Amino acid sequence: MDSILDIIGVMNKYSEQILELTGEHLFMSISAIVIAIALGLPLAILMTKNRTLAVAIQTTINIIQTIPSISMLLIIMIFLGLGYDTAIVALALYSMLPIIANTYAGLTGVDKNMIEAGTGMGMTSGQLLRMVMIPLAMPIILAGVRVAAVVAIGAATMATFVGAGGLGEMILRGISTTDDQKILAGAIPAALLVILVDLLLGLVEKKSSFRLRAAKNK
Repeated sequence: MDSILDIIGVMNKYSEQILELTGEHLFMSISAIVIAIALGLPLAILMTKNRTLAVAIQTTINIIQTIPSISMLLIIMIFLGLGYDTAIVALALYSMLPIIANTYAGLTGVDKNMIEAGTGMGMTSGQLLRMVMIPLAMPIILAGVRVAAVVAIGAATMATFVGAGGLGEMILRGISTTDDQKILAGAIPAALLVILVDLLLGLVEKKSSFRLRAAKNK
């Protein structure tokens, strides 16, 4: 009980700073996820059109994923300098892998009979994509977005090393001053954000899967 009360006391003590840093953390994470979706979905669609291109894009994304987050931030910082831009670009690059991988898997896994039926109805390739393939692949695509969001929010704690703030700044302050309370004040909200976003997107994913099953049963 004492430990729980201590944690509540720490959160209350640094409440104003936590709110400000949480806002910065969410801004970077959401911006990165939006960029990752905007770039990842078209790339995944292109991958379904060309096998060679699919291999090239997948290899590139896999290589990016193997680069440690600190190294990635420092590399991008050389070109963009300190601040939000560097952090957002790095987070977007890390978030693209699950989005591209899931979208590609979802689109290529669509039942061929459904595509043939759409073609038989006179649908163009664009109409097939919008009206058949993407809706059927949506649960898998959302699963990728869910993973990307968790990755982005978790990795955003490293943004403080390039002057972008976020909850990682509180953690770093605690480490540099050996202040456990400050470390907790940054680590606990960051962990809660990850859990909350994962739960929310999980509900959206389940709802999408339920709608898809309902549509198939009609």
